[in-house]
Amino acid sequence: MIVGARRVRGVIGLTLGAPLLAIGSIASGQPAPEPAAPALVDLANPLMGTDSSFELSYGNTYPAVAVPWGMNFWTPVTGKMGNGWGYTYDAHKLNGIKQTHQPSPWMGDYAAFALFAETGSVKIKEEERASWFSHKAEESRPYSYKVYLADYDVTAEVAPTNRAAQFRFTFPATDQAHILLDAYAGGSMVKVDAANRRITGYVRNNKGGVPANFHNYFVAQFDHDFTVGRTWGDDGALNATAQREGDHVGAVISFRTKAGEQIGVKVASSFISPEQALRNLESEVGSDDFDATKAKAKQVWETEFQRIRVDDPDLDNRRTFYSALYRMLQFPRNFHEIDAQGKQVHYSPYDGKVHAGPLYTDNGFWDTWRAVFPFFALMYPERDGEIMQGLVNTYKESGWLPEWASPGHRNVMIGSNSAILIADAYVNGVRGFDVDTLYEAMVKNATTSKGRPTDAKGRTLTAVGREGVEYYNQLGYVPYDVGINENAARTLEYATADFALSRLAAQLGKTEDAARFAKQALNYRKLYDAQSGWMRGRNKDGSWSADFNPYKWGDAFTEGNALHYSWSVMQDVQGLIDLMGGDRKFVDRLDSIFTTPPVFDDSYYGEVIHEIREMQIVDMGQYAHGNQPIQHMIYLYDWAGAPWKAQRHVRDVMRKLYAPTPDGYPGDEDNGQTSAWYVFSALGFYPVTPTVGQYAIGSPLFRRVTLTMPGGRKLLVEAENNGADNVYIQSATLNGKPWNKPWLPREELQKGGTLRFVMGPTPNKSWGAAKADAPFSMSKSR
Repeated sequence: MIVGARRVRGVIGLTLGAPLLAIGSIASGQPAPEPAAPALVDLANPLMGTDSSFELSYGNTYPAVAVPWGMNFWTPVTGKMGNGWGYTYDAHKLNGIKQTHQPSPWMGDYAAFALFAETGSVKIKEEERASWFSHKAEESRPYSYKVYLADYDVTAEVAPTNRAAQFRFTFPATDQAHILLDAYAGGSMVKVDAANRRITGYVRNNKGGVPANFHNYFVAQFDHDFTVGRTWGDDGALNATAQREGDHVGAVISFRTKAGEQIGVKVASSFISPEQALRNLESEVGSDDFDATKAKAKQVWETEFQRIRVDDPDLDNRRTFYSALYRMLQFPRNFHEIDAQGKQVHYSPYDGKVHAGPLYTDNGFWDTWRAVFPFFALMYPERDGEIMQGLVNTYKESGWLPEWASPGHRNVMIGSNSAILIADAYVNGVRGFDVDTLYEAMVKNATTSKGRPTDAKGRTLTAVGREGVEYYNQLGYVPYDVGINENAARTLEYATADFALSRLAAQLGKTEDAARFAKQALNYRKLYDAQSGWMRGRNKDGSWSADFNPYKWGDAFTEGNALHYSWSVMQDVQGLIDLMGGDRKFVDRLDSIFTTPPVFDDSYYGEVIHEIREMQIVDMGQYAHGNQPIQHMIYLYDWAGAPWKAQRHVRDVMRKLYAPTPDGYPGDEDNGQTSAWYVFSALGFYPVTPTVGQYAIGSPLFRRVTLTMPGGRKLLVEAENNGADNVYIQSATLNGKPWNKPWLPREELQKGGTLRFVMGPTPNKSWGAAKADAPFSMSKSR
């Protein structure tokens, strides 16, 4: 049980109590029972990453109470309504527990509403009703949340299902016990139905990406009769009106309670209709009591966690691992519901209609294509296939693939990364989706920028499709001087997407397309400046951008500088090695990232953005692990004959930048990507190059991990002599045979078996260093 984030309650008591149990067992003639193994899910800390702010991110997370990939999450609220930082660890007061769909503070929330409990006189406004609370009286788990509201002597609890939840409020003896439902600003309606012990209504709050008819309909079913039921309107005045509609409305119901009396509320919502909201409540909660819902949610998580069983004496590392796994299995959330016939249906945030089939949302592919989706392809191919079919539906309903959906298209980040995760899924064996339609959509992205979606003001969403694709297809790069920002980053990302497209085209028998996109995948070469040794923006006439500063963040790059983005050639690392002058110079250049002081130029932004600060303060030179573009860089040593350096740096990053604490991430967690880096790296390997089914080897963190692969096959990963000092691979075997390559094939991992490493305190510089054994590159080694 996680209390706050830093201690496990009862550990001392359990330790002291064990001998007494043994004595009692001996006296009775019975052997002492083995202590029950703790549930793996209880090692996860939802508060990891919550000690964050606009200026500095240690995760920018909130304690999500949810089931994996759930449509609705719930979270305690310490911040103001509409603020992206809804829960921060350093806050002292809590004003609600809200239904949330927020993927990150930078995207904001939508379809949110909150419940809260009070005693005494009713307080409506957030800042007035907020109660003091303590992390010492807070229990945060993936499957439940419990907190003591000190100002009211009330304990509030919530436990989730996919589209519903149960609340339980424990009150003192009082004639003035209240439960508030705050429908939040942005368009809302509430209706109090005392006869049926029910509050119904809808909320419309959002930050964009929704059609004009967007609603989230909710139903809250209480297990006690109301003494009083009241509502408030936009003016905040509370009266006995049963129904209110406006910008910001809410409801309060009141009770007389005995000491310790518990009032339960079953809540569900739907993006389709009020009737569907009630259907979701009946099908997912039904007659279950609070404890039953909590137990079911716990079992859902435990089932997923049991697929990766870690056996290692380092408890903090195990806590960090399962906390990261918890984050990685949240997004993208399913947006579909189950109709009266038991079929998947969804309200489309693209065309505002209800359609058959699955839909997933709340994901930024700029982040998650790198490791989250490769993990799904490896471990969850059926789920991945359903997510891909959801992308088919997005394309049919909007005419374009999403790049950042929340819940519909949003104008955030760059790239054409949907192509990468689609191709990676199909080429690595994921099925169950209409790949031909997705291929059509991918080619459209790579061909034209015309007709892209627009926002409410008629402005083109430049984050959808490929901004500057006509320039890219004509010149081989997006020019620096044509008014398209972050142009070098776009070029590098389009080239990687073209590689993925070429691989899928070849798989589908489209040989001409495969050749065309493979050629375009080498466009990264056009941005390499041999004089500086870095990637650089290039003008339309072929000249280099003026006043180049490799330490300048932004400008030609996205949330990084040339030192970060110059490694974004996942499809052809050997080609990059050749450009940089061979293995030795390449390794020296990799080393320099860690040894160059964290100087920076923030003139493009006009301020020190949090990503810059997160690089600056961790004493790792220019290595900016808190943002995604460089997270794969450490593994590139595997291509250049120095895998031992990858082993050292991977362990250093895991040790230094991750912990199961509120400040436990190195930057934005970002929909599971920063967590996925840790999960893969702790297992000992990482997916650098998309679609090829190879994982670059780093340094396994644990002594023993058992993975249940698709189909039930077991993969055992062992690391003999592993420990904090023994980070270097001395030798390896795969199913009893020597393994000397610094990469692992997907097919062999999914077959199951035993992967065994022998670890030591000093590098074995010959293991995995043979050039012929390097991982895949488009260019062959020279």
